[in-house]
Amino acid sequence: MDVHQIKDKVAEQSERVHRLHAEFGKAIVGQEAMLDRLLIGVLTNGNVLLEGVPGLAKTTAINALAQALSVSFQRIQFTPDLLPADLVGTMIYVPSEASFRTRKGPIFANFVLADEINRAPSKVQSALLEAMQERQVTIGDETFPLESPFLVMATQNPIEQEGTYPLPEAQVDRFMLKVKITYPQPNEERKVLDMALDETARPIQPVLTPEDIFSMQDVVKMIYMDDNIKDYILALVQATRDPAASKLSDLAPLIDFGASPRASIFLGTGARAVAFLNGRGYATPQDVKDVAYDVLRHRVILTYEAEAEQMTSEAIIKEILNTVPVP
Repeated sequence: MDVHQIKDKVAEQSERVHRLHAEFGKAIVGQEAMLDRLLIGVLTNGNVLLEGVPGLAKTTAINALAQALSVSFQRIQFTPDLLPADLVGTMIYVPSEASFRTRKGPIFANFVLADEINRAPSKVQSALLEAMQERQVTIGDETFPLESPFLVMATQNPIEQEGTYPLPEAQVDRFMLKVKITYPQPNEERKVLDMALDETARPIQPVLTPEDIFSMQDVVKMIYMDDNIKDYILALVQATRDPAASKLSDLAPLIDFGASPRASIFLGTGARAVAFLNGRGYATPQDVKDVAYDVLRHRVILTYEAEAEQMTSEAIIKEILNTVPVP
């Protein structure tokens, strides 16, 4: 299939994206970047971690998206006393039947919101790993596949660290994107205020079905990506691992660990999703750059020296993007 045929298929799906944006706007004002990142997760089956201070509509946005897509949704409030069984389910003995019965937990939903994910202990985080990576859950000695589409969307508060547990690198790496949510613009916040005071927010109606999601995902997989773009992705990831080889010797003392191979995969799939949302049948270097910060910021692990110099992963990614040659 050539690029023109792919573009025609993308155009066929664009009306669905417009409908989704319009419905989403009933509940959320602004925050277009957050919606696009959530859509990238949906289009590529990638888990998304949202980081931002309280009150930025992270939970509302995920709930609204689930309603608009007509999928099942579960919100799990992560707390220090949460147990793995509270997440995945457990075996319950039924005396009348003299046998055990499986009670499935809230993880058995299409969209799972792990609210304040860093407040739960490591044993709960481990229970979530299998679901995020393998799309399955083990209860007792039985394994249950999770219904597709399945997506974990998590939130965490970056400013309040009391009573929180740092997420293991193995779990953080399973999030395709780590998105930083910022405050709305003054004109957007005014609209939010008006909607709250006048109670003009309208209920979200389902505008797409799971079958529509699968159809869009199939088109995203068709997006053409030139070998030069693939080489560019690999060069960016390699620069996080061996900065000196990429003429970035000054970054070498600042990076403890570079991005994993998942970063290469997610940069590629993410760039395809960006091209789809922009109505194109092919990916460009700019599409890669558009998702680079969200894909790499939680995968570039800084040294103590970098932290002492108040260097951030975003600053390092910016330097890499400015230095690595663009095809």
